[in-house]
Amino acid sequence: MRRATGAPAGAEWAIGAPRAKAWGVRAGEAPRTNDAEGAMRNVLRVPAAAIVCAVMVTSACGGSAPQPPLSGATTPAPAPPPKPVLPAGPALYVSDETGGNVIVIDPAAGQVLERIAVGKRPRGIRVSRDGTQLLVALSGSAIAGPNVDESKLPPPDRSADGIGVVDLATHKLVKKYESGDDPELFDTSPDGSTIYVSNEDAAQVSIIDVATGNIAARIGVGGEPEGVTVNPDGTMVFVTSEESGDVAAIDTKTRKLLARIKTGPRPRSVTFSKDGAIAFVPSETAAFISVIDVAKRKVAATIQLPKIEGAETPPRPMGGVLSPDGTQVFMSLGRASAVAVIDVASRKLLRTITGVGARPWGVALSADGSKLYTANGPSGDVSIIDVANGKVEKKVSTGGSPWGVVYVEKKQ
Repeated sequence: MRRATGAPAGAEWAIGAPRAKAWGVRAGEAPRTNDAEGAMRNVLRVPAAAIVCAVMVTSACGGSAPQPPLSGATTPAPAPPPKPVLPAGPALYVSDETGGNVIVIDPAAGQVLERIAVGKRPRGIRVSRDGTQLLVALSGSAIAGPNVDESKLPPPDRSADGIGVVDLATHKLVKKYESGDDPELFDTSPDGSTIYVSNEDAAQVSIIDVATGNIAARIGVGGEPEGVTVNPDGTMVFVTSEESGDVAAIDTKTRKLLARIKTGPRPRSVTFSKDGAIAFVPSETAAFISVIDVAKRKVAATIQLPKIEGAETPPRPMGGVLSPDGTQVFMSLGRASAVAVIDVASRKLLRTITGVGARPWGVALSADGSKLYTANGPSGDVSIIDVANGKVEKKVSTGGSPWGVVYVEKKQ
């Protein structure tokens, strides 16, 4: 989905310049005329005194005297750019759709550390399977909301499309994989050798061979594909399609479409249970979550989300994340400014965390599951939530339009 709000922030640095010294003759020194040696010294000092006077006159007139270069002197090299502020502990990495950056946040201090320029419209964001890189979907398609006449939008910049790769050790963008048109979300195979990408404008999934950086296959799916998740054992990838209201199940070995599973309208993401037996798929405009039996490839149950007291809009479920122990799913509720907590075993709504921010989309959990993080696009901030009591501890202002968020532990 194409959305945007806010504007990015920036930073400036200044570099000083070296100063030079000039040398002269002391003013007011009396000439020596009582012997030949003194006379000779007077002859030598007069031109120097004249030069000093000339310098003083020029300075008084607002000019400056040229300085002769020192023997062997060279122009100093420009100072190197400041090194990135690498987090000392865990960090949040947030894609900023309108700012073209990945924003680095220290969750313990609750402050922005850095902005990494990555390219146009960064949205989907994940950590590589080996934990050394950050992958982010970049798109040259114009931003637009629902019901927009796309024929009136500016033409897409296809050269901007791709999956950007950021080295987590240096915070530098080191490469960009080919991705197909308008990549939005993606996932990687368990061994990290393959990337599966939804191409929203093309109604297909692109399969990227990481070793070559090229697209190895393309598979047609429903209209406006968005959510992409590989199941825990890596045998299937599920892809949601907003326009057609279904989930495509793709065999990762044969790269063939196995089924298109009908869900509610506008399915946005896929969250598998820890054992991969079921998948939770939110239907944004129907305020419910479809529970898919993966083996049977059909919806086994639905979880209706009631209207939240005080919220202007009904729940609009969007992005999900599984708790580290696999017992709960946390689902962002978009314009209802809330997060639903689902019990995996009973497939029921346990509670709702409210007041988290304006239209939360991306969600992430800390490694121990005690903290929940939401990317709130319209309000340009990221919420840090205590899971135990369901209270927002802090909102970190980022500017721009936060879209996705991932939590990264510092490697020892």
